[in-house]
Amino acid sequence: MRADVRAAGVLLGVAMLAPAVCLAGQAVPLPELRITAPAAPGGGWDQTARALQLALQTEGLAGTVTVENVVGAAGTIGLARFTGAERGRGDALMVSGLIMLGGVVMHQSPITLHDVTPIARLTGEYEVIVVPLASPFRTLADLVAALRRNPEAVSWGGGSAGGSDQMLAGLLADAVGVAPRRINYIAFSGGGESLAAIVGGQVSVGVNGLAELEPQIQAGTVRALAISSAARLPGLDIPTFREQGVALDFENWRSVVAAPGLPDAERARLHALVAAVVRSKTWTDLRTRYRWLDRYLDGDDFSRFGDAEETRVRGVLSQLGVGTTSSTGPFSAGVYPWLVLGALVASGLWAARASAGQSSVADVTPAPPAWRPLAWVVAGLVASLLTAERLGFVTSSALLYWTTARAFDRSHPWRDAACGLAVALLAYVLFDRVLGLPLPAGLWGRA
Repeated sequence: MRADVRAAGVLLGVAMLAPAVCLAGQAVPLPELRITAPAAPGGGWDQTARALQLALQTEGLAGTVTVENVVGAAGTIGLARFTGAERGRGDALMVSGLIMLGGVVMHQSPITLHDVTPIARLTGEYEVIVVPLASPFRTLADLVAALRRNPEAVSWGGGSAGGSDQMLAGLLADAVGVAPRRINYIAFSGGGESLAAIVGGQVSVGVNGLAELEPQIQAGTVRALAISSAARLPGLDIPTFREQGVALDFENWRSVVAAPGLPDAERARLHALVAAVVRSKTWTDLRTRYRWLDRYLDGDDFSRFGDAEETRVRGVLSQLGVGTTSSTGPFSAGVYPWLVLGALVASGLWAARASAGQSSVADVTPAPPAWRPLAWVVAGLVASLLTAERLGFVTSSALLYWTTARAFDRSHPWRDAACGLAVALLAYVLFDRVLGLPLPAGLWGRA
C-alpha cells in the first residue's frame, strides 16, 4: 500500500513539473503583442516588424499583434519612447539593429541600447548602391571617378544619419582615397522617402538595403552599381565592390529588444517566443523572399556581440569624421557653448569691475599697465578653446572666468575660482541636461 502511495506521489509530481519543463523550452502564445518599428513605413525596420507580425499570427504564437511606427533620429526617438512607455511590460518588442546603434553614437543619445532588454539578433542584409536611370554613372568606376574629382558634387540619399547607409558611403570614399567627411550625404527618415528621392533623381546616388531596392532594380526604375556582399548573390546580376577593384564588404543587421525592467519569467517567455518565430516556416519563407541572411543570435552571445558592435561603430564613425563624437576641434559642440563662454566673459568683467570699484580710496597700489587686462582675457580665451574638448566645458569655462577676473582684480583668486566653477556648472547642466544641447564633457563626462 505504501509503495502504491509513493508511486502515486511520484507520478503526481512528474505531472505537476511537466508543464514547467515544457514551458522552459517552448514559446507560450501571447494574447497580445505590440511591436515598435522606430522608423517610417517602407524601410527595413518596418519590413522586419511586419514580417514578425505576420509570422507570429500565422504560426499561432500571438493573438493580436500591432505595429507602431515612431519616426526620427535613427530610431533613437522610438528607443526613448519605448523605454519610457513599455517599462516592465512583457507584451512589447522593438525592432533595433546597427542603424540604431549608429544613431545612439552619432546623436550622443542619453538613452542607449543598454537601457533595454536584449532578446536576439535576427537577420543580416547586404547594401546596394544605385543611381537613377538618367544618371551619367554607368558603372562603379564612373562614380569613383566623379568622387575623386569633386566629392561634394555627388549627393547621396539614404537612411538615418550615422546609420549603415552613411557608413557604407563613407567607407567607399575611404577605400578609393577620398576623405569620408567630404561625402555629401542626405539622410531620410525612412526607406520610402529615400527611395522616392532616388527614383526621382533628387540625389545623385542612392544606398540602401537589398530588400528595399530589389523591386525597383528588377522593375528597371534604378540602375544598380554594386552590392556589399563578398560574392555575387544567386539570381541577382549586381557586381560586388571587390570584383570592381574596391576592397569593401559590408553587412547591416537587425534585432529585437524588449522593454527594461522585465522579470526573469517575462524575459524568458519573450526569448522562447522569438526563438519559435525564427524556427517557423513562415519566417523562413519571408526571410528568403527579402533575401535576409539568417543571423540569429540569442542570450549572452547577443549581448557580447552588441558590446563589440558598439565599439566598432564608434571607431567607424570616428574614422568617417561624422557625428558629434568624431569631432575633435574646439567648435565641435556648436555655437551655443561659445555664446555661453561670451556670457561668462561679460559676467567676469562685470564682477571684476564691481569689485575694483569697491576698493578703498587709501589703496595706493600702482595701476597695472594698460595692456595687462587685455593680455589676461586673451590668454583665458586661448586656454579655454584649447582645453574645451580635452578637459571639458566646465573646466575651460571656469578657467576663462578666472583669468578674466584676474585682468581687473587680482585680490580674490579663490572667490573668483569658486564663482567661475559654479557658473560653468550651471551652464553645463542647463545646456547638456535640460536643453539637450551637447557640450564637451571631458573630465566631467558620465561614467
